[in-house]
Amino acid sequence: MKISEIINELELLAPQAYAEGFDNTGLLVGDANAEVSGILVTLDTLETIVDEAIASDCNLIVSFHPIIFSGLKKITGKNYVERVVLKAIKNDIAIYAIHTALDNSFNGVNAGICDRLQLSNRKILIPQKGTIKKLITYVPTEEATALKQALFNVGAGSIGNYDNCSFSTNGTGTYKGNENSNPVVGAKHEFIAADETQISVTFPKHLESIIIKTLHEAHSYEEVAYEVLTLENTNQHIGMGMIGALKNPMEEADFLNYLKKQMNVAVVRHSSLRNKTIKKVAVLGGSGSFAIAAAKGAGADVFITADLKYHDFYTAESEILLADIGHYESEQFTKELLHTFLSKKISNFAPALSRGKVVLSKINTNPISYF
Repeated sequence: MKISEIINELELLAPQAYAEGFDNTGLLVGDANAEVSGILVTLDTLETIVDEAIASDCNLIVSFHPIIFSGLKKITGKNYVERVVLKAIKNDIAIYAIHTALDNSFNGVNAGICDRLQLSNRKILIPQKGTIKKLITYVPTEEATALKQALFNVGAGSIGNYDNCSFSTNGTGTYKGNENSNPVVGAKHEFIAADETQISVTFPKHLESIIIKTLHEAHSYEEVAYEVLTLENTNQHIGMGMIGALKNPMEEADFLNYLKKQMNVAVVRHSSLRNKTIKKVAVLGGSGSFAIAAAKGAGADVFITADLKYHDFYTAESEILLADIGHYESEQFTKELLHTFLSKKISNFAPALSRGKVVLSKINTNPISYF
């Protein structure tokens, strides 16, 4: 089994197309065509993690955070990033980072927090823009059903909880081929008016290449007329943060104790208590101060995130309870999520690899200690 096949499986969970523009995700070190001996799953890739991969006979590290973030001009081993990259290369170990692609996944980091807090009725807090596209194409009417089915088979036509969605309009298409044409209907230089059907389907942007490839393969015309538009519609399943509801409302102090227990944290930094019950909960793993306004706008009673600065707490303005549980702490269960996903996926088509070879790192990579 090749590293590229593992990457394809990870793309099902968190397509790289939805990673944030500032991020550095994907295969950072290594050869995608190399055979996989084992996979080590971690939150961060440090030298100790590379050592753990070597000891576990794992030549692929799947990491949440990218070890290479802002780029490297030299690799001399002068800092921890360069030392990790050097050690990985020397030992033929590949490193794949998933980071904000998983942050923006409906079943990613924030879903993991919602699971821990047992939140229901979950929705994306800040939907990512430009993730829904629309294909409009024209096909001979007798081929319309077959073409639609071909497009449905590769993921076109999914809207929320529905699939096989499309809209069709019958009309007349015209064309006249030049000397170099090879028309399916009619002859060169002949004006043709044919019964055609206009088909419209939406699709998520990460599927664009396969959608267009399928369109050309399933269409009979030599030149396929089509348009691809980016829609402003809100995507229900891609974006930062989540908001959900507690089964039973709690008083603020009780909720903070519940939060500490469920997220396994010793300290919660929070804004002033408002003496109101907590029902609606917004979450965003990692640094989330940018989402405070969105949490307020969504009517959340509390917003759980990390890395809030002194003045960020003022922005609560008695409208919401802000709870900072720590960066590592908010993402700590992500490696279990990835380990579970990979173990299940790989066991379906590579049982020998999945038995003992999808390894969950035992190393706590939190750089912050509390006294």
